[in-house]
Amino acid sequence: MDMNLIKLFENFNSEDRCRELLEVLRWPSGVCCLRCGNVSVSKLEKRNQYECNGCRYQFSATAGSVFHDSHLPLWKWFLATYLMCEGKKGISANQLKRTLGISYKTAWYLCHRIRAAMRSDATEKLRGIVEADETYIGGEYDRRRKRAAYDKTCVVGVIQRGGDVRAQKSISRGARAISAFIRESVEPGSQLMTDEYAGYNKVGREYEHKKVNHSQLQYVEGLTHTNSIENFWSLFKRGLVGSFHKVSDKHLDRYLDEFCYRFNGRKEGQLFQNTLRNLVNGKTLTFEELTKAA
Repeated sequence: MDMNLIKLFENFNSEDRCRELLEVLRWPSGVCCLRCGNVSVSKLEKRNQYECNGCRYQFSATAGSVFHDSHLPLWKWFLATYLMCEGKKGISANQLKRTLGISYKTAWYLCHRIRAAMRSDATEKLRGIVEADETYIGGEYDRRRKRAAYDKTCVVGVIQRGGDVRAQKSISRGARAISAFIRESVEPGSQLMTDEYAGYNKVGREYEHKKVNHSQLQYVEGLTHTNSIENFWSLFKRGLVGSFHKVSDKHLDRYLDEFCYRFNGRKEGQLFQNTLRNLVNGKTLTFEELTKAA
């Protein structure tokens, strides 16, 4: 079901309607006991709960999920999820705070819990024509030395041309770190497109490696280019500058997950529902876990 803001307000303007969708997303084949898996259950209408006819365990659609201990109404969860899925460059916690009429702390925690549901667990490697590139995030520009400061964080990414993108924070720009990421993400035998950086040379021997020389202003040579991954970096950086302004190194991977998830689902009409499904079926991200020292 395609979703837009009007449909969201029309279809999910009450807690009961939101709960009905969560039940469908959690139990697509019918309600079953969360403890023993028994499909014979009775509905407790007045409490919006179910009782297992076998073990007598009582549960609801939100039990054990991220929604269970939240004091936010479900419709606010739904609206926040929709805005994060639809915002091409993301939405800041400050903006969500104003939109939902909640505190900044609540909005910040809400964003990160939704962001956790956007983390991909895909294990299938990219194949075909795959572009690889690295970039730097954060830090300050050193005007005296006319170069970026060394406190920037290296981020490496690969994209299957016309397909999905994978990106993560890297411990360094060194050949060993980049090679490990590419081997983990790209199917052997694929065509690997990179720039002239020497860090790709070693791992490039394991693929059909083609390069463009950016230092000589060469950006496209036939089918050889890295424009797709650079376009993704451009989108990610516009989101950081325009929406978030500043992102800590500690949470950088979470933001990368969000942008990759949204980019990979750009052609789907089910991004909103898929995110809600991940929320109601996934693990709960606690505030303590989120704020603990890195």
